[in-house]
Parts: sequence; structure tokens; C-alpha cells
Amino acid sequence: MKAAPENPAEKIVWTTLIWTWGFYAFGSLYVVGPVLAWCLGALAFLSLFLGPAIRSDLRATGPVPWLIWLWFAGMAVMLFALWTGHIDWGLGLKKTIKSSVGWAKGWALLALFPLAGAVLPIRREVLIRAQCILGLATLIIAPLLLVAPFIGLPERIFTSPLRAVGGPGPEYFSVYLYTLDPASWTVRWQFYAPWSPFAAILGILMVLFALEERHRGWMIAGLGAGVLMILASKSRMGLVGLVACTMGPRLLPLIARTWAWMMVSGLMASLAIWGSFAIDAGRAGIQGFRSARADSTRVRETLQRIAWERWQNDAVWFGHGTVQPGPHLVEYMPIGSHHTWYALLFVKGVVGFFAFFIPFVVHFLMVTVDTVRSSQGRLPLGILMTFLLLSFGENIEIEAYLMWPALVLLGCHIREMETRRDAEQASAASRPLPA
Repeated sequence: MKAAPENPAEKIVWTTLIWTWGFYAFGSLYVVGPVLAWCLGALAFLSLFLGPAIRSDLRATGPVPWLIWLWFAGMAVMLFALWTGHIDWGLGLKKTIKSSVGWAKGWALLALFPLAGAVLPIRREVLIRAQCILGLATLIIAPLLLVAPFIGLPERIFTSPLRAVGGPGPEYFSVYLYTLDPASWTVRWQFYAPWSPFAAILGILMVLFALEERHRGWMIAGLGAGVLMILASKSRMGLVGLVACTMGPRLLPLIARTWAWMMVSGLMASLAIWGSFAIDAGRAGIQGFRSARADSTRVRETLQRIAWERWQNDAVWFGHGTVQPGPHLVEYMPIGSHHTWYALLFVKGVVGFFAFFIPFVVHFLMVTVDTVRSSQGRLPLGILMTFLLLSFGENIEIEAYLMWPALVLLGCHIREMETRRDAEQASAASRPLPA
């Protein structure tokens, strides 16, 4: 099957993805992501509304799947929780409008991009090939980035005037060659991400896409770029994800088989012999992982503890409405950052927490079941595992603007599951009844 774009929707996502470095050079990625989401969402709704009246290569592939509606319901509840939190704390109309715009550039993308993938005729092969082309561009640019700190080039080249549109911080509109870790003053690279750990997450996604590429050359380019992004970012989370998110979806179908269960049973029975050694080794590994960047671990854990305590004491149901400045103890990092789940409780309370938790868990379970049944579930499951990993270290909504290819592919997979289900039902209905 051809991997080149064949219709306007595919051309839009193809062009936007392969020109990622070009957009980054102008500091415009944070603007491009939300604009793309709302344009694709509008195109999807237009395709549904016009039906056969729209050009044939843009017609909706079917009705909106119920899982997409679940994501839209969750994100709508998220907006309601935001408004209620602002009213409860008297934050004023100006802050409410600003936060609502932030919702439109963040949480809303988690529903809009999957909608586009589920309704518009976008094939996963196009997304996979475009990711590998982006990987090749990354490998071409990488030598300049890697040598920059050793030949005296500056960390940051410039900050785009687009910063005036508003955003979480100037780093989202800045162009960097590299950064220096303030704790150890070692060099770290972030490529086209706003900071290094996020670059590692993008590297994991690059590897996951490349593993599904059928052309060997493009696969190598994607794999090479993804691994480079993970290693150069020096992110612990990236190293864990490189192993867990790539191997997990491929091992899952094996575990579901009888012989695999027998093997697992044998290993569990032998725990009496080697179990204590494995536990000690695991504890040592976790301690080494945590001590690799002890200051970062301390700050994150303190932020989480403060967010948890203030959520319980101040605003259980709808949260505080917005992040708040942290004390010197956490290096003035905002309370409600660096962890999706604690941030949801602090900013949007129990209501906002379950507005994301329910669609995410339902989606995760559906993809897990489909992975056991079909190889088409491997990439979506790896993506959701990566999102889950990211959620324990970052705020997932403010990074959705760069993870949009993965979100679109999740929508494509929902469409594929719906198509297979309809085909199975039609096949069952056409079978003759037993005599």
C-alpha cells in the first residue's frame, strides 16, 4: 500500500509533520499544533455534515465512534471543572478566558486529533512514513546540535515574537541548540521539544512508529533518530519507555497464549529460589534510578506532596482552577505541574481527574484487548503506554501539541476497530443457521 498522501486530509498531516523542524526554526510549533487540531476537527465535522455532498476523497469514513464521543464528553467536563474552579476561587473573567483558551490549546486536542483520525480518510501508513521522514531530518540536523556546545555556540538562538499569543512559558517559542542541566551543568539536548525529558518521549514515539514501517531504509532512519533523541536527552523516563513501551505490546499476545502462561507459572513457582535476590536487585535498581538525578526527584516528590495536601484541604471537587507558584523548597516550580494526575486533582479536583481518567482507562483497555487479537493494536498500545509514562512526570495536556501524530493514529485505530467489528458482525449475520 502506498505511503504517500492521496487526499487533502492526508496532505495536511503529511506536510505539517515533515516540516516540524521548519516550524521549530521559527518558534511556531506551539501555535501550529492547536491550529491544526481545530482545522482538522472542523474538517471532520464538515465532512460529517455534508455527507455525500463533499468531494469523494474527503467523505467521512463512517459515523463518529462512541469512544471518540467519550473523549469529547471527558474534555467538556474538564472545561466545566475549570470554569467552576475559577468561580469558586473568584479568579475573575480575564483569568477564566485565559484558562479557557489554554484548554482549547491543550485538553481539547486529546479529543480533536482522534476525531480527525477516526472520521477523515487518513491512513496510518501515511503517518508512519512521515514520522520516519522527520526522523531522517533529525539525523541530518543532529551533528550541528551535538557539536554546538563544544564549539562555543549559544544554548538559545532566539525566542519567537509569537510568544505574544500566550502559552505556558517562553521555552515553547524558543529555538535551542542545547541546554545545560542546572543541577550538574552537563549538556542535554531537546531537539524540537521545549525541554529534554519531553524530547525523550518524542523519541519513544518515533521508535514506535518506525517499528511499524515496512520500508527498511525509512525504518532505520526513524529508529536511529528516536534512539538518538532518547540518549541525547539523558532522560531516565525515556530509557524506561524505550524498553517497556516497545516490548510490552509485542509480548502481550504471547502472554495470552497457553504455553506462555505455563512458562509464567513455572517462573512464579521458582520465585522461592531466586525471588529474594530479584527483589533486592530491583530495589537497588530503583534506588540507582532515583539517585541518578536526586535533585529532580526531590523537587518532583515535594511538588506532588504539596499538590495532594492542598487538594485535600482546599478544593476536593473542582480544584484551585489554575496552577500556583511554588515555594523555594521546590525551586519555585508551579504547584500543579510535573505530574498529570496530581495536577488534575490540584487544578480541577475529583471532577477533572475522572474526566480524563475514565476515557483514558476505557481506551487503554480496548486497545489492550485488540492487541491480543490483532497486530494493528501494537502501535496504539505503545502510544498509550507512552502517554501513561509521560503522565507520571509531565502535564500531558500542555504537550499534546507535539504528540498530535500519535493522537491522530489513535483515532485511525479506533476506526479500524469499528470496521473490523462491523465486518465480523456482517459475516456472522450472513452465515446460514444450523439445521
